[in-house]
Parts: sequence; C-alpha cells; structure tokens
Amino acid sequence: MRFLTLLLPFLAAALLVAPWPGRADDPAKKPVGIAKRVPWTTSKVKGSPEPPAPYRTEQAFAKLPKFNEPLDMAMVPGTNRLAIAERRGKIYAFVNDPQSDKADLVLDLKKTIYALTFHPQFAKNGYLFVTYVLDPDKTEPKGTKVARFVVDPKSFKADPDSEKVVFEWPSGGHNGGCLKFGPDGYLYIGTGDGSGIADELQTGQDVSDLLSSILRIDVDKPDDGKPYGVPKDNPFVKMKDARPEIWAYGVRQPWKFSFDRANGDLWCGEVGQDLWESVLKVEKGGNYGWSVMEGTHPFRPERKRGPTPILPPVIEHPHTESRSLTGGFVYHGKRLKELEGAYIYGDFDTGRVWALRFDGKKVTWKQELAKTLQRVVGWGEDAAGELYIVDFMGGRIHQLVQAPKEVEVNNFPRKLSETGVFESTKELKPAAGLIPYSVNAQLWSDGAYKERFLAIPGLGQIGYNEIEYPQPSPGAPRGWRFSDGTVMVKTFFLEMEAGNPASRRRLETRLLHFQKLAGTEEVGDQYWQGYTYVWNDEQTDAVLAESGGLDRTFTIKDAKATGGKREQTWHFPSRNECVMCHTTPAKFALGVNTLQMNKDHNYNGVVANQLRTLEHLGIFTKPLPQQPQELPHLSDPDDEKAPIDLRARSYLQANCAHCHIKWGGGNAEFQLIWPLKLNELGIVDVKPAHGSFKIDDARLLVPGHPERSLLYTRMRAHKIEDGRMPRIGSLVVDEKGSKLIHDWIKQLPTK
Repeated sequence: MRFLTLLLPFLAAALLVAPWPGRADDPAKKPVGIAKRVPWTTSKVKGSPEPPAPYRTEQAFAKLPKFNEPLDMAMVPGTNRLAIAERRGKIYAFVNDPQSDKADLVLDLKKTIYALTFHPQFAKNGYLFVTYVLDPDKTEPKGTKVARFVVDPKSFKADPDSEKVVFEWPSGGHNGGCLKFGPDGYLYIGTGDGSGIADELQTGQDVSDLLSSILRIDVDKPDDGKPYGVPKDNPFVKMKDARPEIWAYGVRQPWKFSFDRANGDLWCGEVGQDLWESVLKVEKGGNYGWSVMEGTHPFRPERKRGPTPILPPVIEHPHTESRSLTGGFVYHGKRLKELEGAYIYGDFDTGRVWALRFDGKKVTWKQELAKTLQRVVGWGEDAAGELYIVDFMGGRIHQLVQAPKEVEVNNFPRKLSETGVFESTKELKPAAGLIPYSVNAQLWSDGAYKERFLAIPGLGQIGYNEIEYPQPSPGAPRGWRFSDGTVMVKTFFLEMEAGNPASRRRLETRLLHFQKLAGTEEVGDQYWQGYTYVWNDEQTDAVLAESGGLDRTFTIKDAKATGGKREQTWHFPSRNECVMCHTTPAKFALGVNTLQMNKDHNYNGVVANQLRTLEHLGIFTKPLPQQPQELPHLSDPDDEKAPIDLRARSYLQANCAHCHIKWGGGNAEFQLIWPLKLNELGIVDVKPAHGSFKIDDARLLVPGHPERSLLYTRMRAHKIEDGRMPRIGSLVVDEKGSKLIHDWIKQLPTK
C-alpha cells in the first residue's frame, strides 16, 4: 500500500503515454507473449571455473547433534571439554573427542548470547563469563552485559542464580561482545559502535565512552566499588575524560578476536560497512580509524580524530571477496603442520577461508585456503592448538583438512557454446526454455546495446517480491526469489560505426548464476556469481574471461570524431566486480524485478506485458497480487513524452540505486531509490561528505542549479580521481543521461 500511495501520480501520467497490453485499439498486442512453457534442461553452468582450493572442510564431531544457530566456541581450561553458545541463550559442553555423541546443557540463559569464555583458573573457581544482549533489536542504555556464572564441577551445570554482572554498555546496531582472557590474565571485551550505519553516534574516535573499543579489565581485583578493576598500565588511565578500560579503539564491529598462544599477539576481525573488511593486529592504545577511515580508505575524513594516530589493518578484503569477516586464530596445532604460525580466518557471507603470515611489519604470505558453504560465524581452538569452524546456519562444527591431490576434473564451461544457454552461439539462438526479457530503464553501459534472457532450470519458479532483507531500509523495493541454478544472460553489442545498428559487434555475454544456500535471507541464503564470456573476432563463440577481467580497445567510425574515427576502450569486468553492484540490498538481480520488468516486450512479433506472460507460464509461485497496470514500474529515461521527474528518477534507480541504498556500498548517507519522494532521498541542499570537487558552495542537489549539484557534475567527470560516477562499470560519460539529470535539476522549483 505504501508503494501505491507513492506511485499513483506517476502511474497516472505514465498510463497516458504507455498503453497496457490487451487494448482493443492496438491489435499488435496480445494478452501473453509465450503460449506454453518449455523446461530448460541443458544447463552446464555448475560449480566454479576457479582452481580447487588446497583445503576443504569436514565435520569435526560428526556424531554430535546439530546446534541451533551457534555463535561462539571456547575450550574449558583444565578439562578435555569444549563449549558452544547458541544465539538463543543455551550453552552446551562436550568432550573433545571425534566420537562424542552428546552435548550437555550447561546453562539456558533465555537471552541472546554473543560470546562466552572461561576463567583461566576455571578448574579452581568454576567461573564462566558470557556476553548477552537484553533485546538485540533495541538500543538500551545498558543493554549489553558481561556476566559471570559459577559452574558446578561435578554436574558441569551453571547455577543461573549465581549470575554477577561484571560489565555493561549500551546496546545498538553493533554490539561486539567477544570475550577472551589474555595471557596476562585480564579479560578483553570487544564493543561495536552501537549504531546501524555510518557510526551514527560518532563514537569511533571518541575515547570518552566504551563503544567502538577493545576493553581490558581485571575481573579478579575489583576496585572503586565496581565488580572489576582497571589495570594500571591501560593506555588511557591517566587521560582526562577518557574511559580507562579502553585498550584500543576505532573499531566498527570487532567480530571475534584471539590471542596467539606463542607470543600473546592480539588478532581481530573487523566487519566493515560499505566496501572493506579488515584483519587487525591490536596494539596497546591502537586507533584503527573507524569512522574516519574504513580500513585504509577515507570514510568520513572530516570527522574529529582520536588522541592517537590511526593504524592500518594487517590486510583488508574488498566486499567482492568478503562481506562479513570473522576473526580466527594463529594456528599452532599438529594436524596441518604447513600452516604453523599462520593466522587463519574466514567470512560469514561467502564461506571463504584465508590464511596469512605477518612478520610484524608486512604480510609475507597469504592464501585462500577453502571455499565452503558454511556460515563462518566463529572459530574455536582446543588445548592442542587445533582449530574449528562454527557454522551458524548448519549448526555443525567443522575443521580444515587437505583437499585430495587427485581432484575431480573441473568441467565448468570455458566456452559460451558449452554452457547450455544457447542452441547456436553463431546464430545467437537461445536454448529451448530460455525466456527473453527487457527492462524499463537501461543501465548505462558505454553505449552498448543489450539482449537479455532468463534461464530457469526445469520447471523452477520465482517467488514474487518475497525478498525483503535487509530491512529496515525505507522504501527499498522487494526482490524476487529465484530457483536454484537460475542464470541471467546478457549479451553486449557495440556499434563499430556510430549510429549504424547493422554494424553492431558482439563484445561479451555475461552470465549471472544463482546458487541457493541454506538458511534464510537474513543470514544470506543467496550466492550469485558473474561470469564474462568474450566473443571471438569471427563472432561464432565466446571464451570465458579470466577472473581478473580485461580491457580491449576498438576503433569506431564516427563522423563527429576528428578524422572520422575514435577509439573506445571496453572493460570486461572481473568476477569480483560483478558482485560489487549485484548486492544484497539491491536484491542481486538488478534488472529482473517488478520495477524493471513491468512492461511490454516484443516476443518475436507478439507484444505483451512481461509480468502477465510470466504469470501465464506458471513462473511465479503465486498469482500476481494485482494486475500489471496496477503495479509499480519505472519509466524509460529516453521517452521524452514521459514526465521528466519520472524519467530522471527511473534513471537514478537503474544506474545509481544499487549502491546508493541503505547498506548498498555507496559511501554516503543518502539514497537514490525510486519509491522515495525527492525530499526523502537525503540529497536536497545537503553538503557533500567527501569534498566539493572544486565547486563553489557545492551540494548534492541544488534545485534549479545543476552546476552546483554533485549529483550531476560527478556524472560528467571523465576520471575516477576527478570524482567520476559511477566508479565502476563504465569508462565513457553518458551524455544523454547526464543531460537528463541536468535538465531535471534545472526545472526543480527553487525556494
């Protein structure tokens, strides 16, 4: 209903110029474009073209029952037990034996648990420490707590009545919560920035509060009437107005840290926001930059900095590789001797596992160890130094093992003709079962023409507008839920003679492949990967590009160019670049959604609405909630008969909103999504967060003044270093699109 309320004025205008299918006065239109569905049965797009990883994972305790959303793991000092904390409040312990088949309930807290650890002298005092949150969805003054419980050594059960709250801090969007005792006997606690986005509380560089920090306290020697003491050598003990408990600061969401048992070094995984994940080696008094920096990259450089210099991470991963980094341990076990001394860590979203070695100044070795289907939410280390992966969704505990030296031959198709997508690549004839489609608003692709197909294996279906996550994100359109193995096919053509469609050359065909993962959308049940096939000069087939992408330069005949010719460089994207735009907040499939596909399409001479056609074919799991003419849709930005507001907003939705949406990776606190009203975008008369780019009195958008509006001027920049937008996916300024945005801003009423 919110959509309809916002869209009624736009729909009314659009209906005047864009008649819907089935009108009696337009005999070329038909109710549906395809009479009967044909199953797609020829897909060969399976697996991965990348070399096999040197390690894989296997269950470490295969006989144990499945845990319910485990979040943390710890060894129990002085015993041969390991403990697991489930998110919903239960803690279990089991014997560290591959044959263990029973986990004993230690405590049922009935609260959201983030972490657990045991006192180094547990065998003597029975102390168990737990971080829990009263209500993880609410901000509370003292909503995150570290509590101590006493475990009976005989029954190995904790007495709930023995709880003693040791430490507490405000809850919020990022609560941190990791607990570890250091080799010095002190308890270290991780806290997040307490906000949902962009360090809203601006606490990252503020040492006068407890947020965005690694804390260090003495739980054995309380003082000043508190249930803990502050070690005298903490770095900010003598600094006026600073919290003396702080050991290090400037962290956004320190998700799991650990001590190297060999030398005491403190390692931490740092979950980034827009573009970067980091591994930190935490030092006394260290400042790790948030939210002035995200890793080594400026985030809000104008914000006030903390009292100590900003230190760089040991290593950082772009969001094309990692999207929610989970800190691990330095390995000192015996099973995998070749990894001795390497820091091993993973990623929650992608399931990938890496290792690195650090000599104190630089990384001397790094390697991706494994590609897993686990949700790597935590790591555990036992008394022997062996490491374990905690799988949040699967509820199991895994360990790394060397992959077999003789691996199965990688049969991922290296040629487009081998994918099963086309019956004939030479004729560009799609395989039976592929469904052609088009979009309302094109994504600018340096002047290329595009042809699209949707390939759904067998008789798979689509859940219409079923994807909502991540929320709350006001106005964010819902996405479609696809069948496992779905492939979206897009071929790019470039005119070798400007203005002559007959001169179009096939450049590349991109495949966007969907793999269904376990769990729900809230924990990332979708895995999408893009593959680029580069067409040969004969235009008969295309070859899979290497993972890093490539550039090629073409000579274009152009009467407007000096000498009648110009050169154009075409960038074939890397596999990592694909997923920088096809993101979770954008619902991955940028063109296959209601806003883009609610339009007429020419099905080889039959013109019909795409949504109605898909419904007729049984593609949707349920009937459409309304008739297509009652559902929202974008406008064609090139349609000069349509209202300029609708055209411009549709252009921004298609070209900008996949990044400039909440949590989308666009490093700015505004949104460009179409369902929101102009005054809800956060751009009108708003000062830019990243400089003015030499424009006097610059704003993101100044009604009536495109020359002062960075929304327009950055579209006109030719180089990334000059502030070019978009930052990826294009090397040529969109003259027509930028003029549209110019004219739209120009006609907006001034105050």
